[in-house]
Amino acid sequence: MKISELLKKDTMILDLKATTKETVIDELITKLDQAGRLKDKRAYKEAILAREAQSTTGLGEGIAIPHAKTAAVRTPAIGFGRSTAGIDYEALDGQPSQLFFMIAASEGANNEHLATLSRLTTFLMDDSFRQTILNATSEDEILAAIDQKDAEKEAEEAAEAEAEAAKQTESQSSVVKTSDSPQILGVTGCPTGIAHTYMAADALKNKAAELGYTIKVETNGSGGVKNKLTAAEIEAADAIIVAADTKIEMTRFAGKKVIQAPVADGVRKPKDLIDRAMSADAPIYKATGGSSNDESSDSEKKGLNIYKHIMNGVSNMLPFVIGGGILIALSFLIGGYEQEGVIAEMLNAIGGGDGAFGLLVPVLAAFIAMSIADRPGFAPGLVAGVIAVNGDAGFLGGLIAGFLAGYVALLVRQLINKLPQVLSGIGNILFTPVLNLLVTGSIMLLIVTPLSSVNLGLQSWLNGLGTANMIILGIVLGGMMAVDMGGPVNKAAFTFGIAMIDAGNLAPHAAVMAGGMAPPIGIALATTFFRSKFSKKDRQSGPTNYLLGLSFITEGAIPFAAADPLRVIPAAVAGSALAGGLTAFFGVLLPAPHGGIFVFPLVNQGENWVPYALYYLLAVVLGAILTAILLGIFKKKVIED
Repeated sequence: MKISELLKKDTMILDLKATTKETVIDELITKLDQAGRLKDKRAYKEAILAREAQSTTGLGEGIAIPHAKTAAVRTPAIGFGRSTAGIDYEALDGQPSQLFFMIAASEGANNEHLATLSRLTTFLMDDSFRQTILNATSEDEILAAIDQKDAEKEAEEAAEAEAEAAKQTESQSSVVKTSDSPQILGVTGCPTGIAHTYMAADALKNKAAELGYTIKVETNGSGGVKNKLTAAEIEAADAIIVAADTKIEMTRFAGKKVIQAPVADGVRKPKDLIDRAMSADAPIYKATGGSSNDESSDSEKKGLNIYKHIMNGVSNMLPFVIGGGILIALSFLIGGYEQEGVIAEMLNAIGGGDGAFGLLVPVLAAFIAMSIADRPGFAPGLVAGVIAVNGDAGFLGGLIAGFLAGYVALLVRQLINKLPQVLSGIGNILFTPVLNLLVTGSIMLLIVTPLSSVNLGLQSWLNGLGTANMIILGIVLGGMMAVDMGGPVNKAAFTFGIAMIDAGNLAPHAAVMAGGMAPPIGIALATTFFRSKFSKKDRQSGPTNYLLGLSFITEGAIPFAAADPLRVIPAAVAGSALAGGLTAFFGVLLPAPHGGIFVFPLVNQGENWVPYALYYLLAVVLGAILTAILLGIFKKKVIED
């Protein structure tokens, strides 16, 4: 497929009116939407902004490639914009950007589409090609230049494929160096796998050729792993460069000189990476049993990735929390607190302690262990989590079970690796799972009773908190929900609230839910009553946050926070903290983990629930009003044409 089949005249703007990064994004998204390439303009923008939050797509050399792969795209497409004056797009080289290619990939895009989109990114590494696009006087001239480059690239790829086939025929079992020059291997990957992945690969290949080295680069893109490195190639390599911001299989590089860097360094600093890889003091990679791209880094050795492992467990636990929690709430609404009736009993059986909610701790432990030790950690983590549940060790027991299982699996792997070669096969198949389960399970059975005592002590302490202390806890939890609105801090507060529900203390999660509902409702109020402080687009989209906020979907506030974080986030945190503190002051208790206003009838165990539901609603509304007032004060008036 040619690039010109995705980049059409109706998705091109030769003279952008935008003067800022945000307005560039808005103008290109509008162009794609007007051309019928998007299903949901707002959702696509959220995906674009989420990618920009990870790292800027302003690559330098006057190029920016904002991109996203999302269900909000109807048809894979490329939007093009040009600004001869240049726009500050927060480029990596600090210089203005002039050429903007916005890539819209649909979730159902086939590999051909993805390969075509990715090929464009490699073209932009060519200085003369960029200059041709910059000097073009019409859309047709730009499309002609791209078609010509497409043809050149296809011929180059065909030649490379032919050479590789000849090489494979010549040597089936080993890699033979064709010259005395050192051989380098590379691996690139970015979160979306569309742009930076391939630009980094091309930059490394071009710079290696310029320096006289031979190189092969594996790309971990949206279409899967391409040009995968073989065991023989890894064995023969002098050094390996991993330029990636996504998960890479690293254990295969044990014992080799490995340089690890962000994918942006692969695009911008290929010479520096190659020089470091070929230096005498390049670090030797030591596998620790996992497979992420930072396993052997200093932070891993020092245990600073504990948070990453916990978040892996939490993110995989959330579907059980949300799905199970809402089913439990429905069972209460239909059958009351006695859950009378066939339907209520069925819903509780699916979502409750014998169903989804009963799996929370085992799933948390299993995926923490898997984050540490990859698949060998999953089974012992799951079993240790079940032991924690049966021993009344709660979420604390689940956390410890996950880390115990993960590190036991790493230790067992190291022991198995020391077996004679003749036993290595049976060691991985038989000894590994048996030892992982035996050692992890035995230790968990020994410590589950003390953990249960600690868990019960924590519950007793929380239940004994005075009103003043509970209000402080409510303020902290509520404020945390608005710090990153669905991010790590938000998830930490949410997880704590779920743990407290599991422990029988229902006050903390009431503050958590109130804190999560206030920001989107506050933004909706601000766009309604302080209209001059928002653009027309924001005024049109703002009211949707009424429903999102009432449904406990804090993420509805993200686009507003991303566009103006210095004003929106402090206002949201203040409103959420007030809402959380007020729920504690009013003595609101919430047994449901999700559902927003739809589970308010469940507050305080359904006993005399009407006044407490009204108190709860009042807390959320007052928090939202505070957010709206602060936004009205903080934000500047918007002047539109």
